[in-house]
This record gives sequence, structure tokens and C-alpha cells, in this order.
Amino acid sequence: MTEYVIENGRIYTEEEIIERGYIIIKSGKIAGVGIGDYEGELQTIDAQGHHILPGFIDIHMHGGYGEDAMDASLEGLKHLSESLLSEGTTSFLATTMTQSDDNITRALENIVAYQAQHDALNAADIVGIHLEGPFISEHKVGAQNPGYVQRPSVEKINYFQNVANHQIKVMTFAPEVAGAQETLAAFHDDIIFSIGHTVATFDESNEAAENGAKHVTHLYNAGTPFEHREPGLFGAAWLNDKLSTEVIVDGIHSHPAAVKIAYKQKGNKQFYLITDAMRAKGMPDGEYDLGGQNVIVKGSEARLASGALAGSILKMNNGLYNLMQFTGDTLDNLWPVTSLNQAVALKIDNEKGSLKVGKDADIVIVNDDIEVLTTIKQGEIHKFN
Repeated sequence: MTEYVIENGRIYTEEEIIERGYIIIKSGKIAGVGIGDYEGELQTIDAQGHHILPGFIDIHMHGGYGEDAMDASLEGLKHLSESLLSEGTTSFLATTMTQSDDNITRALENIVAYQAQHDALNAADIVGIHLEGPFISEHKVGAQNPGYVQRPSVEKINYFQNVANHQIKVMTFAPEVAGAQETLAAFHDDIIFSIGHTVATFDESNEAAENGAKHVTHLYNAGTPFEHREPGLFGAAWLNDKLSTEVIVDGIHSHPAAVKIAYKQKGNKQFYLITDAMRAKGMPDGEYDLGGQNVIVKGSEARLASGALAGSILKMNNGLYNLMQFTGDTLDNLWPVTSLNQAVALKIDNEKGSLKVGKDADIVIVNDDIEVLTTIKQGEIHKFN
């Protein structure tokens, strides 16, 4: 169907929550949003009173469903992008790892090649790249490979950005290392510099924000913790209005109370729900690879042999459900942390991120438990429950 209507749903828009309304979809775009019953002649789909949200945008996600962005596989990215629709994710940043320059280059080239042949109706869009490493601190590597950590330089970032066809949208970096401030000054208008995998102090974190850093990578993980005499990166993230932050809301990477504190500090405009998922998402327990390192997945946890957490197996819809439970807040207030905030940060909010006339018809319909019933990708309907 190129023209149809979704009706009888609770619709979440930037301006209001429509308790019972409809959305008109034409040629892959949102052509109208109305209150009450649709009375036109187009074919209708009954949302049965369920929640109608903008498609989720995951800005930090390495892989899932057996695939990883670092595999440099076109078929792998295709399978990953198609599978993400099942959790309501309609756009994402393919996220790389700290690896050799050759491996990062191959991954970047593959992402660009995949974007050129992407099926926008049947798979989530790769709307850019999150370069997580190699420009981090060897003292806070987390699940990254310390053997490939390097210092940032204008020349190296220019190289990666050219290989990536200028698709690097977010770059995790440690602001305290040599070369960090020079690269921040050179690229902060074009790349979102995200503070992470760092031993930066409270003052160093705030200085980076003053110089153009805008973001904090997976808050509470691989950063300097809050202490009452040295508030660290986490304290800066809470208090500095120039810094937005991503959080892995799986109940494992951070205690539910810590998630609630972050949300109370940042509010629903500077908080980004992410998965930081690795290839084992959507797969059975077992052993998997992450950036050349062996990961053991058991239950809801993914860990290196050392016991260190190695990304997550979280799905975006489950993260949203968890966030509602952890914070006690409602979907009315929380929905922007899955879509609108990310779209605004990436400067794609003229096309994605909310249910508004003229934007892409990237939509997810969920029940009260945030189980995905239907995902609509640029007007194409995909049913899951």
C-alpha cells in the first residue's frame, strides 16, 4: 500500500499526546495526523488502542542477530538492519570498535557501500557512524582491545572521515590524552565528540564541554565515577547543560537507581536510550566475538573472560520498558529519549524522530509492555505480534 491510514491509536507527537487518533501515510511519508476517527476513503489499519511512536533511533550499537559492524560484511549489515525492525529500531549509527587501522578502514568502507544499496522499506537506515575508539584511554578500555588504542590527530580523523564518506557523526574520545584538544577544536562543528573510555577529571570534562564536546558515552561505564571531593566525568555529565548523555538501560550496566538519577538530572531532552548491543543480541547463550575478543553470553549478560561487561544484548523496546520501570515516569514523557533527541542531535529531525507531517513514515506500534506489534519503515508495514 502506498496510501493508507493507521487509526484508533494513542499517538505521541511533539505537541501533544492524542488519546485516540489517526495517521495518514502516503508514499512513505506522514501526510496527516488527526484527532478522533478517520472519515476518508483510504484503506485503514486498526491500531486497536495501542501506542503509536516514532521509530527508534539507536546511536550506539555494534551489532546483533549474529552480525557486527566490524565484520565488514554487506550481507551482515543487511541482516542486522532487517532484524532491527523487530525491536522498533528504524535508524541507527553503525558503531565501530578499537581495532587496527586496516580493520576500521574495512568496516567504514563496508558501511558506506551498504548505504548505497540499502533497502529503505525493509531495513533500518544506517544514518551514520559512531567511531567508538581508537582514540580513548588505555586506562579505561572496558571491552575494547588495549593493543589498538592510539592518540587522536587531525590527520588520522581526516583519513577516517574521508574513508567513511563523512558519515562519522559521533566519536567517543578521552579528552585528557595527547592530541584530544587539537582534534576537538578542528572537528567539533562536524562531529559530535562524546566523552568516554576516559579518566578525565570533573574539571577536564567540563573544559572539554566548553571547547565543543557535546555528549557522554554510556554514562556510568568506562569513565571517572562521582566522588564527593572529585565529581569526575559522571558529576560533569549530571551538572553540565552542554553535555547530553547516553545510557544503557538494561539493569546490568547501571543500577536502576543510577539510571533514575541520570534521568532526573538530564531530563527527557538530554538523555539518550542506547543499547550498545553486540552480535549476541537476539541469539542464544554461548560464546561470541567482539572486536577480536571472546565474549561469553549467559542470560542477559555479555562478558569477557575477565568478567568485564562486553556491550549488551539489549533491544531498544526492552530498554524503553526498563526505563519506565526504573524512573517511574510515563511514556508521555519518555518517548523522546528513543527518537526525537537522537534525531535533533544528528540534525536529521527534518526527516525523522517524531510523528509530524512531511517526515518519513518510520513508526512503531507497541502495547503497554512495549512489545513491538508493528514497525512501519517509510510506509512499508512489518508485523511482529
